[in-house]
Amino acid sequence: MFVPERVIFEQQALDYPMGDRLYKEFRRQGLELDFTSSHNQVRGIPGKNRKEKFFRAKCTLVVGVRRSKEFTTCRPSAHYQLPLCTGCPGLCEYCYLLTNLSGSSYIRIYVNLEEILERAADYIRNRLPETTIFEGAATSDPLAVEGYGGSLARAIEFFAGQPHGRFRFVTKFGDVDSLLPLQHRKATRFRFSVNTEAVIHYFEHGTPPLAARLDAARKVAEAGYPLGFMIAPIVAAEGPASEQYQGAYDPRFWQQDYGTLFEDLASFSGVADLTLELITHRFTARAKCAIQELFPHTQLPLEESERRFKWGQFGYGKYVFNPELQQQVKAFLLSALSVHLPHAHLEYFV
Repeated sequence: MFVPERVIFEQQALDYPMGDRLYKEFRRQGLELDFTSSHNQVRGIPGKNRKEKFFRAKCTLVVGVRRSKEFTTCRPSAHYQLPLCTGCPGLCEYCYLLTNLSGSSYIRIYVNLEEILERAADYIRNRLPETTIFEGAATSDPLAVEGYGGSLARAIEFFAGQPHGRFRFVTKFGDVDSLLPLQHRKATRFRFSVNTEAVIHYFEHGTPPLAARLDAARKVAEAGYPLGFMIAPIVAAEGPASEQYQGAYDPRFWQQDYGTLFEDLASFSGVADLTLELITHRFTARAKCAIQELFPHTQLPLEESERRFKWGQFGYGKYVFNPELQQQVKAFLLSALSVHLPHAHLEYFV
C-alpha cells in the first residue's frame, strides 16, 4: 500500500466521515499535514525544479471533494470513468499521466464517495435498458490507496446491486485480500496490468514484480471475480539486436520476452471469461519531452524516425509502430494467445 510523506486536505473534506477519519488517523501517525482550498490547486510541494517537485508530489496524498457531476467517457474499455481517485504512486516511465497530470502528479482520493456512486446510478438509469460499464482506473491505480478510503470495496458492493451496471478497473498492485470476501456477484472485472520482466525492471519503477501481480490475480480468480490482463505498453523494435542497446534493455528481443510472458500467463488458461487487452507502445512529442526530463537516462525507444506519425481521436498526434512492426507484433501475440490462452477473449489490440 502507498505510504505518503505528507497529506494535504481540502477543508471541506473534513465534513465527510471518510475525511474526518483520515485526518484523525494521519495526525495520530504524526505525518506532515496541511490544507488547501482545492484539490486541483495544491501548492507548496517541496522541490527546486519540476523534476524534484514531480517526485515529491508522487509521495503526496491529497484528500478532497470531487465536485463535478459529469463523468468523462472512456473508450474503448467502458462507457464512463468512475472517479474514485486520481494519480498513481507508481513511477512508470511511459505513463501518459506524465503529461495529462504533469502539474498535479500527487495522488488524490475523494471523500464524497456516496455522491459519486449516486451519480453513477443516474448514468445507469439514463441508458436503460442497456448495460452501462464504468472504468475505475482511467487516471489512477485505485488499489494502491484502497487501504485509506475503501473506495473499491464500496464500488464493488454498489455494482453488485446494479443489474444494468458493470465495473472494471486495472492495477499493477497486489494488495487484494480485503476485496476477496466481498459479494461482488461478478459485476466487477478485476484486471491486472502485466508486462515482460525486462519492461517491469527498466520502466515500471515503484511497482510490484510480475510474480506478485500473478499471485494476486490467482487469488482474485479463486474469489470468483471476472479476470482480465492488460499488456501495455508492448515495447518492440525492428531488426536484429543492436550495439545501440548493448548492455542495456534491447526492445529487439521482444519476441523472446513476450513469448516468456505468455508462458507465465498459461497457468490461467482454465479461468472462465478471461479477457486480454493489448496496447502497443506509442508516444507524443510532448510525452517524449516529459519522459526525458523526468527520466534522463530512460531506455525507452523514443526515436521518431523509427515510427509512424498518426493523428489521434483527441486532436493530437502520436508516434506509433510502423505498419510492418505492428503486423509482426499482432501476428506473434495472436499466435501466443491461441497457444497459451486459447479460451481467452481479446477485447482489442491497438
